[in-house]
Amino acid sequence: MDPYLQDEPMEYTERYFFTPDATERSNAVWTLRLGRNVAKRDYHSGPRTTTYYSLHFVLEGAGTFVHGGRSYPLGRDDLFCLFPNRTSEYYTSEEQPLQLAWIAFDGRKAAHMLEQFGIRPESPYRAGSVRPELRKRLDDFFALVRSEGQDLSGFAKLGMLYLVFDALTAPAAKRNPDNGQPADGWLQRGVDYLDMHFAEGITVQQAASYVGVDRAHFSRKFRSVYGMSPIRYLQQLKIESAKRMLTETPFTLAEIALSVGYADLFSFSKAFKKLTGLPPNLYRSSVEQGAAGPAAGTRK
Repeated sequence: MDPYLQDEPMEYTERYFFTPDATERSNAVWTLRLGRNVAKRDYHSGPRTTTYYSLHFVLEGAGTFVHGGRSYPLGRDDLFCLFPNRTSEYYTSEEQPLQLAWIAFDGRKAAHMLEQFGIRPESPYRAGSVRPELRKRLDDFFALVRSEGQDLSGFAKLGMLYLVFDALTAPAAKRNPDNGQPADGWLQRGVDYLDMHFAEGITVQQAASYVGVDRAHFSRKFRSVYGMSPIRYLQQLKIESAKRMLTETPFTLAEIALSVGYADLFSFSKAFKKLTGLPPNLYRSSVEQGAAGPAAGTRK
C-alpha cells in the first residue's frame, strides 16, 4: 500500500488542510483542501453539503455521482464538482473501487473560474477530462505539499491551483478558439490583449496569434462585433491614452508619443490629428484654455 495513504473505515486516504493566508485571500480563489483516496468496497460519501467548491478527479475505478436529482456514472478520467450549499453524494462500484483525487477551494471568483471549464451547478460533471497533463499537475501539487508541509507559502499554493486550472482547459479550445464559442469568448480575449498591451507596439497579427486564429478571421469577427477594424481600435486606444496624458501630465509630446506606442513624434502627431482634428500641441493648449476660462470667470 502507498506509504502516504492512511487506513480509514471506508477508504485509504491522504489529506491536507490549508488555512488561507492574507496573500491568498487577496486573490480570486484560494485552496482549502488537497486529498486522494483508494475506496474500500463500501465507500459512500453523502448525501451532504459543503461550504466550499471541491473538484474531484477519477484516477481509476468506477462509481456514481448524484447531484440535483441526477445520477452520473463515474469512470477513469472523469471529474465532478461539489458546490456550496448543494446536496451531493458519490459512491464506489464494488467491482472497480474508485481512486479519487480532489482539490477544495473558495473565493469570490471561484464560481467564475469553474465556468471557464463549463462546470456549473446544473452541469457539475465532465467525462474524460483528467488528461495526463492534469495528472502530472496533481502529482506535483502532492509532492510539493509533502516536501514543504506547513511551510508551504500562499504563493506556492496559488501557483499550483492555477496550474491545475490551466490543465483543465480543453486542448480543442486552446487550438481552435472559434469552435462555437460566443463573441465574448476568444474574441473578448483578443480585445483584452489589445486593451492591455496597446502601448507596447503590438500588431493585430500578434493579437490574432494570441487567441489562435488567423489575422483575416480575427479582423472580420472584430469588425462584425465592434463596428470597426482592430487597427482602428488600436489607434483609438493610443489616442485616448495620449489625450489623458496631454491634459493630466507635464510630459513632452515626444515622451507621450513613445509612451502610447508610436515610434516617433511625427507618426504620433499625424495619427492624433487624423482622429481628433487637432495636432497634439493645440489640443493640449485648447483644453488648458477651456479649463482656465470658467475659473477666470469666477474671480470677477
